[in-house]
Amino acid sequence: MSEDIKLIVNGKRIDGRAFDELRNIRIEAGVLKNADGSCYLEMGRNKIMAAVYGPRKVQPRHLADPVKAIVRYRYNMAPFSVEERKRPGPDRRSVEISKVSREALESIIMTELFPRSSIDIFVEVLQADAGSRTACLNAASVALVDAGIPMRGIITSVAVAKVDGHIVLDPVKEEDNFGEADIPFAFFIRNGKIESIALLQMDGKLTKNELIEAVKLAKKGVMEIYKLQREAIMKKYIVEDVE
Repeated sequence: MSEDIKLIVNGKRIDGRAFDELRNIRIEAGVLKNADGSCYLEMGRNKIMAAVYGPRKVQPRHLADPVKAIVRYRYNMAPFSVEERKRPGPDRRSVEISKVSREALESIIMTELFPRSSIDIFVEVLQADAGSRTACLNAASVALVDAGIPMRGIITSVAVAKVDGHIVLDPVKEEDNFGEADIPFAFFIRNGKIESIALLQMDGKLTKNELIEAVKLAKKGVMEIYKLQREAIMKKYIVEDVE
């Protein structure tokens, strides 16, 4: 993209959204029969499948913790998920995203209830757009609830970007690639209220006031996503109860 192409035109973003508007989101819980919990999520052009297995015996055994469960999180992008075919297997980016995502989710899971066990979370990016790590966290949270894993709350995630000098919510690929900053957030939400920030990363630079604005915008976005997560979970179990 040429440097003279503007991402903000007449107060609108390139996809027509307002600065504080999320992309279209679709969430469905319990889509995989062979997993203890699962979720399919679309967030913009991202298409994500998440599966949770456990609590179960740790394999290999020497990794077991005698006082709590270990949480394992695997983020993977399918080779066909991007325009240029990706080499199969984990790369440095996938390992980094897996690590920070696991730490965010581990902070809310009641691991102390399941010593010598593992809770394994697999997220597969079937189609990638900007914000795949945040979309995967949202899917993983729903899959954990679907699996009946005891948690202190839920993790809800969204990214904020600085584009043409403006702070915008939930950036698309072009805004992510050519904006001045990208900030993925994940919040710990309990009883419908934000308790704390579970993940915060930044690529680029913001002023103090811009960061404050970004946090406010992220909080607005995650509360909207949280409602969709909750609706997806309720929809599955209400339908099952009726049947």
